[in-house]
Amino acid sequence: MLVPRLLAVATALFSPLASAAFGLTSNGNSFVLDAGSSNSLVVTVGRKSCDITSILYRGEELQYKSTGSHISSGLGSATVSGEVVASQYAKITCKTATLTHYIVVKSGDSSVHMATHTTAEPTIGELRFVARLNSEALPLEYPFGAASTIAGSTSTVEGSDVYLVNGETRSKFYSSQRFIDDKVHCVYRDGSDPIHACMVLQDPAYEASSGGPFHEISTPTMWTEPFRQGLHGPYTIAFTRSGIPAASQADTSFFSSLGVTGYVANSGRGRVSGTASGIGGSFQKVVHWHNTNNQYWTYADSSDKFTSPAMRPETSVTVTAGTTASKNIASRASASNTIWTIGDWDGQPTGFRNADKQLRMHPSDKRMSSWGPLTYTVGTSKLTDVPMALWKGVNDPFTIKFTLSAAQTGAATLRVGTTLNFAGARPQAKINNYNAAAPAAPVKIDSRGVTRGAYRGNGEVYDVKIPAGTLVTGANTIVITVASGSSGATYLAPNIILDAIELFQ
Repeated sequence: MLVPRLLAVATALFSPLASAAFGLTSNGNSFVLDAGSSNSLVVTVGRKSCDITSILYRGEELQYKSTGSHISSGLGSATVSGEVVASQYAKITCKTATLTHYIVVKSGDSSVHMATHTTAEPTIGELRFVARLNSEALPLEYPFGAASTIAGSTSTVEGSDVYLVNGETRSKFYSSQRFIDDKVHCVYRDGSDPIHACMVLQDPAYEASSGGPFHEISTPTMWTEPFRQGLHGPYTIAFTRSGIPAASQADTSFFSSLGVTGYVANSGRGRVSGTASGIGGSFQKVVHWHNTNNQYWTYADSSDKFTSPAMRPETSVTVTAGTTASKNIASRASASNTIWTIGDWDGQPTGFRNADKQLRMHPSDKRMSSWGPLTYTVGTSKLTDVPMALWKGVNDPFTIKFTLSAAQTGAATLRVGTTLNFAGARPQAKINNYNAAAPAAPVKIDSRGVTRGAYRGNGEVYDVKIPAGTLVTGANTIVITVASGSSGATYLAPNIILDAIELFQ
């Protein structure tokens, strides 16, 4: 799965060079692509490695000099060729046994356009494009500020990828973004000489990736489905002076004239429109299409209407090139006699304690509120009295206190929803004096999650059948602990992230 990322790292400035006219030249070991743009852009690509080794924008070196910008951990070696197409596009093609990577500079456009076609995952590293840029020239980040800025780090708090900076935790993971919302992310500088270097991802950039709309760019090891192969992209690094570019204004339709393997123009695609109903008005409504080859998604509007991105003709739904098919979908969730619900069934820990911070910092961060153990009293407590995550032996048990009328006693079901688990963790409940059995272990996701700023996995729902005679008139107590056969230190202990908890009959 290809995940385009920008990474700013420290380096010294390179001596400025003036831009020439548009074109492609070779200096022996490298190809040099000159955009011939008013804000000059000159890009150098290694003829053996396919690494981008220099990015001169307005004569200033923006590429990190110690390591190039490249696919995976670098291709090492590849067959690299260059050509000019239709006098407008300087095109580099890099081929290995299982991958073809394209780098394109368009005449007059200060952008680097790319696409990557694969037939297998790399044997070393992850399938991703990493732009390693000069953090001294581009010290700021959009849209999440300093969450991933590690300059000035004095130590690490987890592994070798979560750092401590002035008492705050920082990591590349903390600028992650859900695929459905990941349109533009940038490193930049402001002031009298502003520069923005932005990764722009317009549809269909993620169609051959994996994980669905809620997967996040900086957590590529949290696989929830098999990898897809095919064409990943196009995707673009846009260099601007005027601010953040809009993904909706990006245009890579010219790829149709470049002979890019696997590229399908919009004229060869179709769309699906319809309504997505049966979901409460306060919730986001996401429609997701997927099969073994491709994935797509869109939001439905406040009237439940949606139109898909332009999709390849395929069979997740019947799509014909040049047409818009009509399909509707409705929630089939059955109504229950709910006694109480804590949180919303929205697949997120929204509203729970520290849910507003967890995406951008480590659980140990001083800015976090106490994780507990906590107690929630139905009817009087706030949602922030519920921890968004429970760790085995750290902040479990989580206690729920509630009062029932005589009519509410009898057999019931306790439903606990989780969005993510780690190390086989799942909730185990004790209701008054009744000890419910631990549920079966969930499907394993082999990655840290909550400490990496991720919240979404497979989304398990656990139902605990409460026998008659367990619940009583008046005061009742439920205690939830984390069950797992594994162990770990503090925030690497087995854990779950909560979605919602419901008691119903």
